[in-house]
Amino acid sequence: MAKSKSQTSAGADGTATPPAPVVLDAGLFINRELSWLEFNERVLEEARDPSNPLLDRLKFLAICSSNLDEFFEVRVAGLQAQLYENLEPQDPPPDGMGPLAQLLEISKRAHDFVARLYDIWLNEVRPELERKGIRICAPDDLTAEQNEFLDGYFRDQVYPVLTPLAIDPAHPFPHVHNKSLNLLLRIESINQDGRLVYAVLQVPSVLPRLVPLPDEPERGKRFVLLEDVIGPRLDALFGGYRTVERVAFRATRNSDLSIQENEVKISLLSTIEENLRQRKWGAPVRLEISDRADGDFLAQLLTASALELEERDVYKVPGPVDLTVLNGLYKLEDFRDLREPPWEPRMRPAFTGRKSVFRAIREQDFLVHHPYESFGTVVQFIEQASEDPSVLAIKMTLYRTADSNPIITALIRAAENGKQVTALVELQARLDEENNIDKARLLQKAGVHVVYGIVGLKTHCKAALVVRREHDGIHRYVHLGTGNYNHATAKLYTDLSYFTCRPEIGEDASALFNLLTGYSQGHAWNRLVVAPMDIADRLATLIRREARHAREGRPARIVAKMNSLVDPKIIAALYEASRDGVQIDLIVRGICCLRPGVPSFSDHIKVRSIVDRFLEHSRITYFANDGEPEVFLSSADWMPRNFRRRVELMFPIEAPALRARVIDEILALQLRDNVKARELQADGTYKRVQPEPNEPALRSQVEFQRLAVEAASSIPIAPVAAPEVEFTPRGIHHG
Repeated sequence: MAKSKSQTSAGADGTATPPAPVVLDAGLFINRELSWLEFNERVLEEARDPSNPLLDRLKFLAICSSNLDEFFEVRVAGLQAQLYENLEPQDPPPDGMGPLAQLLEISKRAHDFVARLYDIWLNEVRPELERKGIRICAPDDLTAEQNEFLDGYFRDQVYPVLTPLAIDPAHPFPHVHNKSLNLLLRIESINQDGRLVYAVLQVPSVLPRLVPLPDEPERGKRFVLLEDVIGPRLDALFGGYRTVERVAFRATRNSDLSIQENEVKISLLSTIEENLRQRKWGAPVRLEISDRADGDFLAQLLTASALELEERDVYKVPGPVDLTVLNGLYKLEDFRDLREPPWEPRMRPAFTGRKSVFRAIREQDFLVHHPYESFGTVVQFIEQASEDPSVLAIKMTLYRTADSNPIITALIRAAENGKQVTALVELQARLDEENNIDKARLLQKAGVHVVYGIVGLKTHCKAALVVRREHDGIHRYVHLGTGNYNHATAKLYTDLSYFTCRPEIGEDASALFNLLTGYSQGHAWNRLVVAPMDIADRLATLIRREARHAREGRPARIVAKMNSLVDPKIIAALYEASRDGVQIDLIVRGICCLRPGVPSFSDHIKVRSIVDRFLEHSRITYFANDGEPEVFLSSADWMPRNFRRRVELMFPIEAPALRARVIDEILALQLRDNVKARELQADGTYKRVQPEPNEPALRSQVEFQRLAVEAASSIPIAPVAAPEVEFTPRGIHHG
């Protein structure tokens, strides 16, 4: 698999000298795409888990389906482009798999995954839903009264928006939009000796796909899929014909949007808008179709149409095409007992009722743990800045916005109040481009200075700078985060917010915005570490420092939490540190290309993934540093794109109390989670962590909720019974 050149030796001065670099071969890396499929397996495991509330299991099924959509739209699309258009990959996979080998293995695993996804829906979740009074009815299940209701609904609401499209020499197969749900129809002429022809009908996305039937309290909630409302009533669309057979289908197309500097002709905004218009015409990558489809139906789609897909790209499904429809059932008001209890994020006491958050931040740095602690702290920071007469300027980055975003409203209010307001809106936030364009125009109209970043680089860092005139001069207040300025996702994603008034960070924040909005270069950064210039090199240096400490017998330890670990150079550095004896714990929610547990290379590396109610999104790194611990937060995952093709931030947490909170609370609890954690095995699969004998169960996200309640309350709440955890140079020990 790999070869180790030499062991550590002593230099002339008696200090340990580093061994020769590790020689890595492909076997030491897990393929990125296959690792992602393993992540979706962990989501599916939550859907299968009967200990989860029923509607949460339903939600996980819908998430699995949505995850697959994006995987095919972006990752599979990229592999197909490499294969069919001879495109070079931006980041050649270190595992050595070529595009065809990856596509074949993806197809094998994805087909098996989809079969199990529908099996769980049809044979586990759906029957249990029906026992609880929630049912999606098939047309044959309906009573005469229900059919009469649907006749009226079809006539009044559905029929006016339907457009049947014939398929014949005069009417070529219509273009099928990305992820649109369609019916392929085989219809028979009543007056022409039963001649069979085909037609396509798009199921209108402007109407709810789940159609509720009139309430019958004794029977629970009943729904019909919109395609099943349309199907039995199709003859109304085709005079002189009758529908013989119908199948639902859906095509997924290449939706990746990557703008190169030489493609920008007029402006980045106009170029992205043009690319968005072309997205619906992207190359097809997947066909989902009802398993009732026979060979003639498939021939119409694969040969008569412009889909041009291989057989491996076709996914026949035994239930509703596109299980994201199940999201519509999750929030049913009458069935709250079938969901996890609602969580209301708590405000940090220091922010509660403060007339001025700026006074609080001048007193001390603050760390806020979302969604356990409220994103309202961030909103309050920007809202107070927009109204405070002492505030002169506000600058911030916006990567993923949201509808009715209070931060957008506050920035507009600040501009109206005459403050200097600058917003860097990233137009290339994947699948959020249109929303960000709308928000950018709204901000511009209000007088905000809107910029779009640097062509060729996505601006993915999360930073806000407030400049305030006070009695002793100008002060800069800074918010830095691991997550987006999006109040909606802040309720669903775990992230960390850091507030500070430290002059050296304020100076760096000013330099960052000068870099993003102008042509400023050459700033000597005080505390911030910025990609694409420095993050990868700094991380490698810090990892090598821990390795040196381990060789010299000094305390050495690394704990890192992130969404994805892909970068081969960082993985190589971690292997070298492990070989030198550094104990390394990685908490990687999604993709992990590092292979743990390989003798002589990753014996000292453990990788765990936590999949739970909230999406783990924060990026944290801890280095023991010979007893002088360092903690960094970041917007960046450890991936080539984050290190080299994005503007990202990594920043230290230097206040001792905050640093201790990250180490002893946040990281320690996640490393003790034995309910929702899985450990990565050397073969690339994951195994669920089980409590040791007599060890109490600990679910870290529930414990974080308890801690947030306790912090916001004057009444202490009994902690979860669990052993204390102490960070040591060689590992986590239970005391």
